[in-house]
Amino acid sequence: MASASRSFTRVLRSTPTASSTLRIPTARSSRLIFQQQVRRGYSSEAPKQAGSRNALLYGGIATAVFGGAGYFALGQQDSVNAVKAFTPSKEHYQEVYDAIAKRLVDEDQYDDGSYGPVLLRLAWHCSGTYDKATGTGGSHGATMRFAPESDHGANAGLAAARNFLEPIKAQFPWLTYSDLWTLAGVAAIQEMGGPNVPWRPGRADRDVSFCTPDGRLPDASQGQDHLRAIFYRMGFNDQEIVALSGAHALGRCHTDRSGFEGPWTFSPITLTNDYYKLLLSEKWNVRSWKGPKQFQDKGSKSLMMLPTDMALIKDKSFRPWVEKYAKDEGAFFADFANVVMTLFELGVPFESSEKDRLVLKRTE
Repeated sequence: MASASRSFTRVLRSTPTASSTLRIPTARSSRLIFQQQVRRGYSSEAPKQAGSRNALLYGGIATAVFGGAGYFALGQQDSVNAVKAFTPSKEHYQEVYDAIAKRLVDEDQYDDGSYGPVLLRLAWHCSGTYDKATGTGGSHGATMRFAPESDHGANAGLAAARNFLEPIKAQFPWLTYSDLWTLAGVAAIQEMGGPNVPWRPGRADRDVSFCTPDGRLPDASQGQDHLRAIFYRMGFNDQEIVALSGAHALGRCHTDRSGFEGPWTFSPITLTNDYYKLLLSEKWNVRSWKGPKQFQDKGSKSLMMLPTDMALIKDKSFRPWVEKYAKDEGAFFADFANVVMTLFELGVPFESSEKDRLVLKRTE
């Protein structure tokens, strides 16, 4: 259903009905979100590399050893001079962002019409393993490339996101997987109509010995005590837990992955504050089915909430933040951008400072 022009623009929001402020697009309009009028140029090819086989070999070795700052082989000089350090600029990272955004347009046959939600889930899950007490886990390492971490139950289905990004990695070989995955999460948020999320490079890829143990990510079947145990371990507070939960405005659950089924909102490829509005405005009943316990909206019976979602309106500390974000999307966007930025940086030994964070330009 992709248009011949393959053009791209910012995510459009559907017009609210007179009786509701929720966005309820049709299935067709939801998929057409990623096919709009304004055209933008994108990086269409990988950086060109020249030189002998030996020069390319040394360049490849240097890239593997030095991680984030790429190394490229240039010219026909001896092996010592053939390898020259390549320090990526903001423009280089913008090219990566643009390539991800373009691929989001080109590959529009996934779920509700976008890989955006699963890219955000990949970035979230590779970052959410951080343990502040031991300093282990987090996005530094991209250890989900390896079993057993790739096989953890919470990561079921994320091979789709990792495979989606492989052509981008091939196009920009100087970029680490760790930086690519988190940058893809930023691109997904921004291209689905969310806030600008500051981001900075500096993550290295690590080997299988750095894989984290299973159980560090949230279990959706649990309640508020579990949520606090998971997020406090990373260093977050109650407000930040609720803000991060707003990512559930996007995507859907799959029975062959988590066991749960369905979307949280009517616009699963557009980031809004509808998740919070629906939590408060809808009547949620336990769904009668053969799957795990989840909740179903009484009205359309097409939406779902997980036990961890319902915990946000049952807990006296969480609920005020749900109410705030339901009333004020701007406040949600501001807090969401800040907490996602923090999440993606947990455990990363940056050499750069916070002032070096980049705000990459979204498609317009």
